[in-house]
Amino acid sequence: MIRPYLKVTKPGIIMGNLISVAGGFFLAARGDIDWSLMWATVLALSLVVASGCAINNCIDRDIDVHMRRTCNRVTVTGELSGRAALIYGLLLGVLGFGLLAVRTNGVAVGFAVFGYAVYVGLYSLWMKRKSVYGTLVGSLSGAVPPVVGYCAVSGQFDAGAAILLLMFSLWQMPHSYAIAIFRYDDYAAAKIPVLPVAEGIAKAKRQIVLYIAVFCLVTALLPLGGYTGLTFMAVSCATSLWWLVMAFNGYRRGVEEQGWARRVFVLSIITITAISVTMALDFRAVPDALLVLNS
Repeated sequence: MIRPYLKVTKPGIIMGNLISVAGGFFLAARGDIDWSLMWATVLALSLVVASGCAINNCIDRDIDVHMRRTCNRVTVTGELSGRAALIYGLLLGVLGFGLLAVRTNGVAVGFAVFGYAVYVGLYSLWMKRKSVYGTLVGSLSGAVPPVVGYCAVSGQFDAGAAILLLMFSLWQMPHSYAIAIFRYDDYAAAKIPVLPVAEGIAKAKRQIVLYIAVFCLVTALLPLGGYTGLTFMAVSCATSLWWLVMAFNGYRRGVEEQGWARRVFVLSIITITAISVTMALDFRAVPDALLVLNS
């Protein structure tokens, strides 16, 4: 009976978010690591993300049944009822937010609440089903985990946190559009108005290139602002430009679009993982003058 409760939390998404949480935490700690705080933050965010995923599965049962990728989810097959998934998700949320409140600070908790409300409320219940801008709104929730990790240490929303929020929001867009292209038939069958379905793959390709190009520029703000060093600059430039070149390959004559989109998706994972790990290791002390966005 444990298996359905594990699957409904989408463990793969949790693991991906944990890498970014740790990256933000270590970046802000700058070598002075409170390991107890770090593990509490990671555990708390894991519970919050698991809660959001469980409730999202409950909400999406009616559309998941139409998609090959999601039709075997436990809330669709009946292994776990919608009511059980909802109660389980709410319980995980209470535990996660409670731990954050006890062990971190108001800024970290506030951003976690913001990301959760956007994902469960604004995105899952409304924008995903009704608007082509659902991906843009959802990108904000996807960018919250590293910011929470950062703010758990710093206790403030400064320039470094702002860069992380912008950087991870920008990354979400081409990552999500690539999925929507190689899963085009699924989204069309479920009548989800993602950009490739609603306005065409050609427009989605242009948006992918644009967002990756801007992402490349924004990642440079961390070393230019003094938050990371040359190693981060080298890794971020290499992976981001590789990703951008792959995006431009979508315009080659005779390109097979679904295969190309899958490669863009895989490179998005490689890029964000490399950047998260490197910023955790290649940190630098930040001059006080740069901390200008205190909340």
